[in-house]
Amino acid sequence: MTEIRVPTLGESVTEATVATWFKKPGDSVAIDEMLCELETDKVTVEVPSTVSGILSEIVAHEGETVGLDAILGIISEGDTQPTENNNNDQKISSISNDKIQISNDTKDFENAPSAKKLMNENKINEKNVVGTGRDGRVMKEDVLAVLNSESSTNSSENQLTDQIQEDEVDTSKHQERIKMSRLRMTIAKRLKEAQNTAAMLTTYNEVDMSSVMKIRSKFKEVFEKKHNVKLGFMSFFVKACCHALNEVPEVNAQIDEDHLVFNRFVNMGVAVGTPTGLVVPVIKNADKMSFAEVEKSISNLGKKARDGKLSMDDMKGGTFTISNGGVYGSLMSSPILNYPQSGILGMHKIQERPIAIDGNVVIKPMMYLALSYDHRIVDGKGAVTFLVRVKEMLEDPHRLLMDV
Repeated sequence: MTEIRVPTLGESVTEATVATWFKKPGDSVAIDEMLCELETDKVTVEVPSTVSGILSEIVAHEGETVGLDAILGIISEGDTQPTENNNNDQKISSISNDKIQISNDTKDFENAPSAKKLMNENKINEKNVVGTGRDGRVMKEDVLAVLNSESSTNSSENQLTDQIQEDEVDTSKHQERIKMSRLRMTIAKRLKEAQNTAAMLTTYNEVDMSSVMKIRSKFKEVFEKKHNVKLGFMSFFVKACCHALNEVPEVNAQIDEDHLVFNRFVNMGVAVGTPTGLVVPVIKNADKMSFAEVEKSISNLGKKARDGKLSMDDMKGGTFTISNGGVYGSLMSSPILNYPQSGILGMHKIQERPIAIDGNVVIKPMMYLALSYDHRIVDGKGAVTFLVRVKEMLEDPHRLLMDV
């Protein structure tokens, strides 16, 4: 008998919620086959089997909260061949599932177990799901997107009938209650903690993106050919922020009880929206990186975030954060601090606007910038200086090379 226990979840994480079991008691399992999925404050962790055998018992059921090293289930080692009755059951199951499960014989990859389970439960044909994982692997979020789309379609078809009967129908029948995920609860808790704890203030400026866009247009092909990664806008902002943080170090500091902690390095957090919620993977020692290294780090972390493969190490240690609401069309916003950090830069949509230059009105691609900061650490002068430095380096990227 082998006990399957909760694995190490990462620094400061002491408990998790059992999200999904991919096996049921009596099922045979192979070494490294995924047994269940745990949801922590920050990431989702898949728990593999350490032995081959039969899953004889599930100790921690779906929805239960478990601590470190808690027993999740028990596996009886030995013959994993199913009995004759199980064989028959599997044949019947195979026949009944023919319409909803496509053979993977022609694939060299497996879809996520949680995605398979969700497709089976909701009778969704795999052909109707576009996989966003590695090599087209179908992830749980892809299936949820299909379900949400179907729900929206059904809702539209019944909208007229529902409106006619609205006054006579119990509204509770048209509500859906879904238990908040541990990630969503943590996001809510930490954002509110930032508001309640920090003396948060936001200062704004705008930047002419003409120079950055010209450089990107001029070098994007040769850059991608040489470094095998696309040249985006984010690397310019990361490098500009690193230079500005060196000049205004209090924006890269934090409060620890009655001490101010000044970080002499830059671990740049980059906020990423995923189907399960907002996550902030961290580019370690971004101030020491080249443009290519920054772009590669952003690309790798972004892919891991979309695939739900971020590790605890990818998420910890950030000293400053950049959030790009412009990818969703935001023209201006006030970002909330990623506490205990003392600063976060908000990027926004690039939009052509008329501005005055030397007494003439010209059309320029402009972006509003917003710096939210902890006024307990950063004075108004330091915050404005930081944002002006970022603006200057983006409008004249030669400053990044000359360090001025």
